[in-house]
Amino acid sequence: MSGLRRRRQQSVGLPVVNFVPFGHVQSAATTIAAIRTLPLAGGTKPSNLHSMNFSLDHLPEGKRRELAHVVETVRAGFAEAIASRTQPRYRAGKLLKIVLFGSYARGDWIEDPVGRYFSDYDLLVVVNHDDLTDIAEFWEATENKLLADLSAGTVLRTPVSLIYHSLEDVNDKLRLGRYFFMDILKDGILLFEEPGFPFVEPLPLSREQALKETQDYFDDWFESASTFLKTSLLVAEMVRPKEAVFLLHQATERFYHCLFLVRTLYSPKTHNLNRLRDMAEELEPALKDVWPRTGRFEKRCYALLRDAYVKARYSPAYRISADELAWIAERVKVLQDKVRSACEARIEDLARAA
Repeated sequence: MSGLRRRRQQSVGLPVVNFVPFGHVQSAATTIAAIRTLPLAGGTKPSNLHSMNFSLDHLPEGKRRELAHVVETVRAGFAEAIASRTQPRYRAGKLLKIVLFGSYARGDWIEDPVGRYFSDYDLLVVVNHDDLTDIAEFWEATENKLLADLSAGTVLRTPVSLIYHSLEDVNDKLRLGRYFFMDILKDGILLFEEPGFPFVEPLPLSREQALKETQDYFDDWFESASTFLKTSLLVAEMVRPKEAVFLLHQATERFYHCLFLVRTLYSPKTHNLNRLRDMAEELEPALKDVWPRTGRFEKRCYALLRDAYVKARYSPAYRISADELAWIAERVKVLQDKVRSACEARIEDLARAA
């Protein structure tokens, strides 16, 4: 380890470890194991060993090296974010777990340069209280660092999607039988853990409970999303393009949340359209056709929709043409149809099971 890195780790309160350099012939599984067990005194096994997987043997060595870098970046970023805090609830903040879930945990990730579709590393970051899940306050610098690393393409070539929850929140959702967190517990891979903070055993919903909650979510969120879509079309007729595209952003966001809630009884707390799109397309691959990724016009239109949440409301420099607005509206209608089909199929399956 370089003296600079050693001093940096000591300054943010991380234990010092000789990380395996990128490109080193030693297996990166050693690095992951080292990161995972750093806080474990005397090599104590993690508290929830019975319910979590630890093996990254199904991943290529390059992927394991990337994940080692991501874990180190997340840990260092969190330590830096709380290092200068004076409030007791922040000074006592702890990073409790980092869990890999989704396609890279299951082993069915996609890397398609032709179709320009690449699976993300999906990571659940667990902290010891809800205040620490505020992205702008504690995690924005870490996410920006990972984006910069991805753009540089040296230590990271795979996109990273992070979600943040307190341990209490995760355990509450496990007690409520939320499929999303139950699947993470079943299929996820624990990359880092602070001992003594276990996940609880999940309590599955009855079939009748699952059907009722799913139907309620669909009725509420699909109608809400459809209302935003209809309103955007009316506002577009009033030649108010910026307001119209903002409403289309809201419709798109709500259709994605509807899908998540119907399929998993959970939805991520984010307005980041890229993150919502990527998670939704992994959950329902048919949605990949909604936003073409090849043509310049299509990519610009999606970027305009993505940026509309902030820029369409506040930036005088934001501009969108009638053709761009019309194209976006048509694609949101396609999203509406695909989400309806996926949700109705899920509800029918639950109804048959109940």
